[in-house]
Amino acid sequence: MIRNSWKFVSAIGLLCAAAATARGQEDQQAYCAYVMEQAQAQRNLLRTPTATAAFTQPETGLPMQLVGGATLGLSAVRKAELTMDAARKNCELYKATTGAQLEIQYALPSLEKEALLNRLTLIERASKSLDALIEQTAKMLEVQNATRLTLFTLQTTKIKLEADRADTRSKLTAIYVPPLSDQPLKELVAQKQSSEESEQRAANKVVRQNNWDVFLTVGVHQQINPISQGVQPYGQISVNYNLASRAINKHLDRAVDAYGEWKKSQESDVVRQMEVLRQQLVDCAAVQGAKLASFQQQTEQIDKNLQLVAAPDTSAAFDFHNQLAATQLLLQIETTDASFRIDRLREYLAKNY
Repeated sequence: MIRNSWKFVSAIGLLCAAAATARGQEDQQAYCAYVMEQAQAQRNLLRTPTATAAFTQPETGLPMQLVGGATLGLSAVRKAELTMDAARKNCELYKATTGAQLEIQYALPSLEKEALLNRLTLIERASKSLDALIEQTAKMLEVQNATRLTLFTLQTTKIKLEADRADTRSKLTAIYVPPLSDQPLKELVAQKQSSEESEQRAANKVVRQNNWDVFLTVGVHQQINPISQGVQPYGQISVNYNLASRAINKHLDRAVDAYGEWKKSQESDVVRQMEVLRQQLVDCAAVQGAKLASFQQQTEQIDKNLQLVAAPDTSAAFDFHNQLAATQLLLQIETTDASFRIDRLREYLAKNY
């Protein structure tokens, strides 16, 4: 019954993981759709000629005219293409950033979940060994070669194991970990930094287009007072250039570098969060190392005592042997659990940093 329930919980976990993946993709797709729609609107605005119509009187004493035409800036056409490229780079940056943030946010919960699953395996193994010891003691009790106190001690240890099992399962249900990328964290952060630089450079290219422009204007004019016989066409080309273009471009290039340095020191950025996570992992490994050393010392003492009563020939010696064996099972869980956690922390650090 317990195994079936555990399979059911695992199935629910897989369904939740699939739903989380879908939600993560929906979030990225929704943001990218928003950005691209904004960019397309700006693109259409920039590359569409501007229509003009006006009444004008060129000079005092000349007849009034009706003027109609269209104006298009070549820089605006170029800016329309660059705007779409900047939107795509923004979308890529968002995907890279959210991917790295998820890995950082759920790194510790993911490692904890692995450790708890491994602990359940250790508890199951110890429980089977303890059941065999209880069965053996119960048989010896029937022939009066063991005391009820010995059996009670083993049953108390069994209660502790079951409580540990229930507590471990409870902790597992409280941990939520969405599907994470198989890529190392250092690669995800590097991709995010690269996307960030690309996005900034793409945005700067859009700004640089303001430094110059070539306007093409075509249309017709009609004299209206008095009305002339025909409509006359006209055309105009004008060139604009900002004399501070070189200085502006230098500042824009420096801004990209300054933005990168700012992101490295920003507390909420993934580069800083990655370093914070690394320190947390190192500290966790140190704590588990001290815990493991303490358990190993206690295990050594238990092993020495077990050697003294390796072949108990009295009920008192048998009682002492069983108490030591039960304690040894509990220590094995804690020792192996701490060792597993240290190994996983070191593996994670080696892979991701």
